[in-house]
Amino acid sequence: MFNRRAFSKVFTAGAAAATSVPGLAAASAATPGAGRPGTTTPGVGGPVVIPSITPGTHTSLSLLKQVRAGELNIGYAEEGPADGPVVICLHGWPYDIHSFVDVAPALAAAGYRVIVPYLRGHGTTTFLSPRAVRNAQQSAIALDIIALMDTLKIRKAVLAGFDWGSRTADIIAALWPDRVKALVSVSGYLITNLKKQKLPLKPGPEHVWWYQYYFATDRGQDGFRTYTKEFTRLVWQLVSPTWNFDDATFDRTAAAFSNPDYVPIVIHNYRWRLSLADGERRYDHLEKRLAATPTISVPTITLDAELDPFTTPDNGASYRSMFTGPYAHRTLNGIGHNVPQEAPQAFTQAVMDADNL
Repeated sequence: MFNRRAFSKVFTAGAAAATSVPGLAAASAATPGAGRPGTTTPGVGGPVVIPSITPGTHTSLSLLKQVRAGELNIGYAEEGPADGPVVICLHGWPYDIHSFVDVAPALAAAGYRVIVPYLRGHGTTTFLSPRAVRNAQQSAIALDIIALMDTLKIRKAVLAGFDWGSRTADIIAALWPDRVKALVSVSGYLITNLKKQKLPLKPGPEHVWWYQYYFATDRGQDGFRTYTKEFTRLVWQLVSPTWNFDDATFDRTAAAFSNPDYVPIVIHNYRWRLSLADGERRYDHLEKRLAATPTISVPTITLDAELDPFTTPDNGASYRSMFTGPYAHRTLNGIGHNVPQEAPQAFTQAVMDADNL
């Protein structure tokens, strides 16, 4: 289960190496020992720090699969031993599974079975029925991942995500905590409350969400469909101002946007958040529970990226009360929105540490 050769040199690095995770500015613990550097790795009893990971080391994920789950045919990447403890990595928008191109191999080397699915409307994930509603409300996406776990016979997993992926992981941890061993959530508690979403923000924060209002118009929908690559590349540049990605890196992810459901799914997601598009009645009971802002009790590490324009500059204080179990918070200096791809070492370390809170 544990690849000893990959980690043999780590044990001699000494305790000082435990603080060397790139981008890590601060960690705060809610319980004794939480947020400590190093982890207990699968199959090994002592603390371990992962080897250094240079962003962009990998360009692809090794094994791509397809499986029917729920109302979808889900495309996903899989790395690591089939009998390893499971980590499910969930991407955001406008990204895809390549956000975890360096994280997944590192976790696999540590003995984890890593599952990285394309969310609905992305990449090779397609609807089984042409008549299915192209619905992207939050509970529907969460149920996609539950269906995937059921189909793959995964009873329990560590969930780790950012952006849409954080929201999805948060929802599963809140509503189905028995399915979640631990949680890594970039930007903290992201479960959408439709009533609160109707309240205006101050002009500065509203400006950051410019594309949400663009998508609310027919012009915006047409513009996004016509200029998908240009649009998404601009978002990458704005939300990750110091990430010097090249054309090849962007193009590998942009290939996932050619899915015919991509534009309808993205547009519905943002319109639904503003109550400008309806969800499906069959999810009302779940949305009612989510509207009550349920707390999350599973072991959790939250990550905030210093240069992410959506990060609240309060070191996680605004959402701290929503996590009631073992907990730690970390802020990543010099990192933007796409945390796992910009700071794969810090993200990987957070997954392994959360698994051992």
